[in-house]
Amino acid sequence: MKRALITGVTGQDGAYLSKQLLEKGYKVYGVFRRVSTPNFWRLQSLGIYSKINLIPADLLDMGSMIEAIKISDPDEIYNLAAQSFVSTAFEQPTGNAEITGLAVTKFLESIKHISPSSKFYQASSSEMYGNSGVKTQNEKTPFVPASPYAAAKLYAHEMTNIYKNSYGMFATTGILFNHESPLRGLEFVSRKITNAVAGISLGIRQKLTLGNLDSIRDWGYAPEYMEAVYLMMQQEKPDTFVISTGEAHTVREFVKLSFDAVGLDWEKHVEIDKKLYRPLEVSYLRGDYKKAKRVLGWKPKVTFKKLIKIMLDEDLNRWKQVLDGNPIPWDAPLYPSESKFLTRNIKK
Repeated sequence: MKRALITGVTGQDGAYLSKQLLEKGYKVYGVFRRVSTPNFWRLQSLGIYSKINLIPADLLDMGSMIEAIKISDPDEIYNLAAQSFVSTAFEQPTGNAEITGLAVTKFLESIKHISPSSKFYQASSSEMYGNSGVKTQNEKTPFVPASPYAAAKLYAHEMTNIYKNSYGMFATTGILFNHESPLRGLEFVSRKITNAVAGISLGIRQKLTLGNLDSIRDWGYAPEYMEAVYLMMQQEKPDTFVISTGEAHTVREFVKLSFDAVGLDWEKHVEIDKKLYRPLEVSYLRGDYKKAKRVLGWKPKVTFKKLIKIMLDEDLNRWKQVLDGNPIPWDAPLYPSESKFLTRNIKK
């Protein structure tokens, strides 16, 4: 039986990857950080919480990560943990640099010394491309990070390559473009939209507040992207792969299609707040997944419209269950209104 260690196991990607590995017969160990309010709702909603071997640890504490590696004795290590919300990185740049960037070096160093035969996956990000000026980004496109998050991810990406080339470690990287699902956090614009549209259609709320509607992104379906991540780890040699759909859509399109699906005019319900703009905007991201298709045999199947329908249907179902008095594992009831957040990172 293969053994896998996953950091970020309580997040969207960690939950879907855990489910897939369990179905393949893996013994799955998940690293989580102890907090006063546990966040296991994604694992619970997928029905796999009891099947994960949970290890409390902290990415910034090298000793605890060494202990996690010793406990799990993994064949494969998937580093999915990061401070992944870009706007938060502008508010907490040094913390983001440590968690998203420096912690990966500590992790790689730990693996090199105590488990050098373990395969390692680093979750890189399309945000690393920033404003590259290239309309379609692939594995050879130059990186021009435009946020503390992107800079930290790029550091981790390059350190992973350095350890691979210097020490012969199986260390592979996946440059994943935006990938969404019903398990996406409410701080991300995709879930923010579908959750709000579901609430508005049911009469629970009236407005949706957003920032830049003209941002263009390549949106895919998270479970499919985790299939690609698994395939990367099954190759004979480690490499870097772009995972994307090859399509680009604006936030405005996402909003319009979501409201259209419930028969509402989006312009009557959406408000723009400059506070929600990034200090430095990334205007356009679109990936080229040809290498993944050629080498991994992977390609996206869920279309942009289908993705929105999957997310919206699930948020509608969740709100209906809540209105019917049925408690479910879910994040929305605990998430505060963004109007309560105070920040000076306002786009001028």
